[in-house]
Amino acid sequence: MGDARKAALSALEKCRRAQAWSDAVLGSVMDAAGLEGPDRGLCTALCYGVLQNRSWLDYAVAQSSSLPLQRIEPKVLDILRLSLYQLFFLKRVPPYAAVNEGVSLCRAAKLPRAAGFVNAVLRKCAAMERMPEPGPETALPERLSILYSHPRWLVELLSERLGPEEAEAFLRADNAVPPLALQTNTLRISPPELAKELSAEGVETELSRSCPETLFARNTGDLRRTAAFQNGKFYVQDPAAHFAVLAAAPQTGERILDLCAAPGGKSFAAAIAAEGGAELTACDLHENKLKRVREGAARLGVSLETLAADARENRPDWNAQFDLVIADVPCSGLGVIRKKPDIRWKDPAECNGLPAIQRAILDNAARYVRPGGRLLYATCTIRAEENELVAGAFLDVHTEFGPLDFRSPWGDASERGMLQLWPQRQGTDGFFISLMRRTK
Repeated sequence: MGDARKAALSALEKCRRAQAWSDAVLGSVMDAAGLEGPDRGLCTALCYGVLQNRSWLDYAVAQSSSLPLQRIEPKVLDILRLSLYQLFFLKRVPPYAAVNEGVSLCRAAKLPRAAGFVNAVLRKCAAMERMPEPGPETALPERLSILYSHPRWLVELLSERLGPEEAEAFLRADNAVPPLALQTNTLRISPPELAKELSAEGVETELSRSCPETLFARNTGDLRRTAAFQNGKFYVQDPAAHFAVLAAAPQTGERILDLCAAPGGKSFAAAIAAEGGAELTACDLHENKLKRVREGAARLGVSLETLAADARENRPDWNAQFDLVIADVPCSGLGVIRKKPDIRWKDPAECNGLPAIQRAILDNAARYVRPGGRLLYATCTIRAEENELVAGAFLDVHTEFGPLDFRSPWGDASERGMLQLWPQRQGTDGFFISLMRRTK
């Protein structure tokens, strides 16, 4: 178990120093440490748990430390966060063990002078019955920011849009562990048959009540090792992203363009929904990302072409050539925090330039839609500036397009062809869908 804690500390340090995303770092760190089975699960839980609860853990350190946070060496603070997460959130770890592990991590990290300080802070916390919380005198946005470890600007954005009660429900959903959504490759197997095959391999799943092709799995281990995965009988995709493609109703014989395709989920969904009979082109800005798309398509047995291209730059030979164009554009990603917990710590200033990029992609995508064809605009965020305002401004200017209304499997009806999905309402990622038809 010690190796799992050392690996988690290494992953947190790499994320902090290189400003890398945890999902990109964690796998390589665990592979390098040779972690398997329970150790791999513990390392993941520790790393994600610290990122999900960083503000609250820092508040606990501040209440118990003789030094202000800004004077604590970053790596020592990482050790304190890891140890406090074990102490208060992993109930199977005895308090004395969490304290001793923290001290051991200091020594293993060649920080022997910090061991006494870490020991003192952790012992003081271990004497508490539970994590310290800000009192009722603390303003609500600040209190929610600490307890759910989201930056205050995001708490205020959510409170303004949803009200404080539902904003708290969103924050709570962000810190919950979502089930893994498996989409059935119905070209090869039915959902009940897939569930039976996975059960035989030790993977228990539950059929979705709302989305017929979806199975939910928990505590799966490495699904890539299952025969069902290797034989291309499923792929991983959130129900919201999957439904966005189904709402656009890909058909056999259609020509379909996925402009921002990597890692390929929407291309796969479109190909399968069209029963393998669509002519599909998948594009992305980076050629190295398209390799994953091709590998996924080959595993699933679906046919598509790939092309590295900037979605903002027009290709005249594509103008008015496609029945369906999918534009799942780059966005702030605030709807997938529950799967990528470090997104919450993104600098909000980085979001400011996104609407211009999104609008440029959407304007170009529109050129490729033939009369009578559909245009799907999608993001995995919850900011109106990237969602309703971009799609609405597009429709106001592009009178050759009209909204195409639809109803979700969760019972929600679109308005002006637009629908925002929420983790605290539908149990999906925070995902925006705008569907339009070229009428002229």
